[in-house]
Amino acid sequence: MAHIHSYLTFNGNCKEAMTFYKNCLGGELELQTIGESPLADKMPAQMKDSILHATLTNDKLILMGSDMVGNNGLIKGNAVSLMLDCNSEKETQLFYATLSEDGESTHPLEISFWGALFGGLTDKFGNHWLLHFDKNKK
Repeated sequence: MAHIHSYLTFNGNCKEAMTFYKNCLGGELELQTIGESPLADKMPAQMKDSILHATLTNDKLILMGSDMVGNNGLIKGNAVSLMLDCNSEKETQLFYATLSEDGESTHPLEISFWGALFGGLTDKFGNHWLLHFDKNKK
């Protein structure tokens, strides 16, 4: 079966953002700069430290990112959220607290009408997160 992974685009702060997500969510972070890639000679020198591709892996969680912005620039919207289906209440509360640091709580963690612990936030990089823990499924 195919899997969907979240891929975030940044405008020069991919390394900072992905390091922040690693500190919040744990896991292993791999970063490849443009200067380390075959594209190095084809890109402006000032982009050599920009991130071509980043992957954060923690068990089944895979979050990817890049500083490679298209010609129209980076346009942030609210059409995409990153959904974290957590393994425990404690994990949900920890991820919510760390991801919302310097960001905005848009929906505080609470027991939802369907019986799960649920909440939403926008992190300091402008990305939208939904956190969910269903006690009945674990």
